Amino acid sequence: MKGRTNQSILRPKLQRRLRNNMTDAEQRLWRFLRQKQMANFKFRRQHPFGDYIIDFVCLEVMLAVEVDGGQHSAQQAEDMARTEYLKRAGFRVLRFWNNEVMSETDSVTAVIWRALLELRPTPIPTFPLKGKERAARRVDKGRRVEIEPTPIPAFPRRGKE
Repeated sequence: MKGRTNQSILRPKLQRRLRNNMTDAEQRLWRFLRQKQMANFKFRRQHPFGDYIIDFVCLEVMLAVEVDGGQHSAQQAEDMARTEYLKRAGFRVLRFWNNEVMSETDSVTAVIWRALLELRPTPIPTFPLKGKERAARRVDKGRRVEIEPTPIPAFPRRGKE
């Protein structure tokens, strides 16, 4: 993401100062997000992006988590502009109030967990190289035994059952 950040944020090392002076709510949430504790996804805190610094971000799935204090009730227009900017850049943005993080931490982490699982990249299935009917083989007491061909499961389609 280098190159997209405003130099006025990078030069004075604003993100470093914000990391060292996190709010109580940010510190509490960081305890759950750090060290790949959430579904093995890496989060960064106070990450610069464009003209903004995102409180917590998982770049792998483009998820931004913002923790808003009381001052944000007076700057809702700025927060909406920030959210729209991040959405246009491809981020999914989750916003929580400080009191939500402090009193309902389990609910907040559950919302983040669900968002991560929805956004995670789906692995590309590996199919046998020589057609569907290729038989699986195994060794049984030193001799090769043929096993019935294993059918490839159909992938469920969203919205159709």
